Amino acid sequence: MSVKVSVIVPVYNPGRYIDDCVDSLLRQSLPDDAYEVIFVDDGSTDDTPARLDAVAAEHPHVHVIHQENSGWSGKPRNVGIEASKGEFVMFVDNDDYLADEALERMYDYAIANDADVVVGKMAGKGRPVPVELFRRNHPKASVANAPLIDSLTPHKMFRREFLDRIGLRFPEGRRRLEDHVFVTEAYLRAGNVSVLSDYVCYYHVRRDDASNAGFQQLDPAGYFKNLREALDVVEAYTEPGELRDRLLRRWLRNEMVERMRGKRLLAMPEDYRRSLFAEIHATAVERFGAGVAAGLPPAQRVVAAMIAADRYDDVVAFAEWESGIAVRAVPEGVEWHEGAVRVALRAEFTSGGEPMPFPAEGVPATGEPPLDAAEAVDWVCADSVARFDTATADLLLRERESAAQHFQSVRVTRETVPEGEGERVRLVLRASATVDPATAADGVAPAAGLWDAFVRVRLGAWTKECRLGPAPAQDRPTPSAGVAGGRVVLPYWTHPHGNLAFDVDRASKRLGLSEVTHTMVTVSGSGLRAPVPLYVPGESEVRLRLTADRSVEVPGRLSPAADGRRAVLEAELPLAELRAGTWRVALGPVPERFLALPLALEAADDGTVRAVPATTPRDSRPLLRRVRSRLGRVLRGAANRVTKHRR
Repeated sequence: MSVKVSVIVPVYNPGRYIDDCVDSLLRQSLPDDAYEVIFVDDGSTDDTPARLDAVAAEHPHVHVIHQENSGWSGKPRNVGIEASKGEFVMFVDNDDYLADEALERMYDYAIANDADVVVGKMAGKGRPVPVELFRRNHPKASVANAPLIDSLTPHKMFRREFLDRIGLRFPEGRRRLEDHVFVTEAYLRAGNVSVLSDYVCYYHVRRDDASNAGFQQLDPAGYFKNLREALDVVEAYTEPGELRDRLLRRWLRNEMVERMRGKRLLAMPEDYRRSLFAEIHATAVERFGAGVAAGLPPAQRVVAAMIAADRYDDVVAFAEWESGIAVRAVPEGVEWHEGAVRVALRAEFTSGGEPMPFPAEGVPATGEPPLDAAEAVDWVCADSVARFDTATADLLLRERESAAQHFQSVRVTRETVPEGEGERVRLVLRASATVDPATAADGVAPAAGLWDAFVRVRLGAWTKECRLGPAPAQDRPTPSAGVAGGRVVLPYWTHPHGNLAFDVDRASKRLGLSEVTHTMVTVSGSGLRAPVPLYVPGESEVRLRLTADRSVEVPGRLSPAADGRRAVLEAELPLAELRAGTWRVALGPVPERFLALPLALEAADDGTVRAVPATTPRDSRPLLRRVRSRLGRVLRGAANRVTKHRR
């Protein structure tokens, strides 16, 4: 089989952080002979080179290239390209990792859409990743019809023949933004770019020690010198006009304006932020025409105008105001409805922890932004009121372990709430979201795990997100667990913060099954009937596992009870197979999962069966606790004697 994908990993002193990367590359669903992994060790001084050599010795499709340190990732990636044999090359950083089916899905997507570049959905573990780009699949994407320019990291799949044909390689040496130069040219010259959004392919990880290259403090002069090279690429492959301005706007917004806003600016040492401001001012004046800043949202336009006018003090004052702005989302209802969890919420921006006041009359932000910070605040707030009819709120489910996130279906209404004498108002968004266990993860059921609910709000000048909560404890909605979409789903409130989360196929004790006592079970003939505190949207097949010295599984069904919040369990018992004795009972609401019920069935010699309390096998834990406690006392006594002796 020819090599479909070559995975290229530049490596420099990753330590233990490379373990997840290596493991994920060895777990890929593609056959081993359909892909290769090329680690390019850029002069590591830790034990990584020997560890990688050992991996390569065990896996013929893994290769290691050793070279002297080049200073950055550009040369190792280029060396990997030259050594690759794959139809496509995929770049992975040594502290990140891939999902198990990433290579297979991205390759198949590239072939299906004749793509030169495939952008796979990313999840950020402690790192920001694009959100809007991955709302849906884009099989035929370009910089003109999709926000590709939001994703300029190199963690994508590129057709090798395309790279060779246009002569595209990474800039080399000790430098920043080499990936911007490479990826931007690839986007602008590709025959087609495909964005795969219905499967998380790439996990972008921030190290615990924050030593990823991208988190190191930048040298302003060197950084913006390198940034200008990315701008050169845009100007080389586009004509003057709206598209070019929109692309250049990405660097003005992300690399300049956003560094001069809110808490991000205020966290910098004074001397450093002044030198950074000076370099940003020089670059903005030199490279960006009026059309670039004109397309920014009002708050960013204000900061861009202040930068261009060299108004450092006003930039700081405006940042001090913005630093107090946040978003708050409060759940108002959580209930099962037609097989899904329906979530009602309200969201609004806050300032200094209180609901943010806006002028009662909105005025669209037109013309040149004011340069005085106080006037700019009024200008931005009045525009936010004028734009309120376009404000949006999204509910996202984010897996706690992996940070994979998925948009849920949401309907939004907008409410203007008068404040005081009516000269000020609050802008409140009310949303109704649907979390369907069958489709919540981009059309498929979410994986087993804990999923946190986040709300993402876009209003005028700001796009911010927060957890959904806390819900007031006194009137907090408490939906039951449910069986829907082939999953056991428990909506719950985190402790102690009271934020909404979902336990998918993991909870057992919190499901409420302890409420099913033996007195609630009816056994008539061979039929068993019992109420179960689980929501079901309709009749569903389940399994019962009866265990004594052996196990017997029998089919059953769950049907909605009259109140719609509980279910009724019914099953036919195999009386001929139940020898006399006590049989523990477990419910299997979904395949491969059985949940113990706090009851047992006692079979008599005459073939009758009755429900009895479950007996718990003798537990050795009390004895272990006593042993540990005594050992602890002995050790503490010995430590005290040593201390007294030293004194």
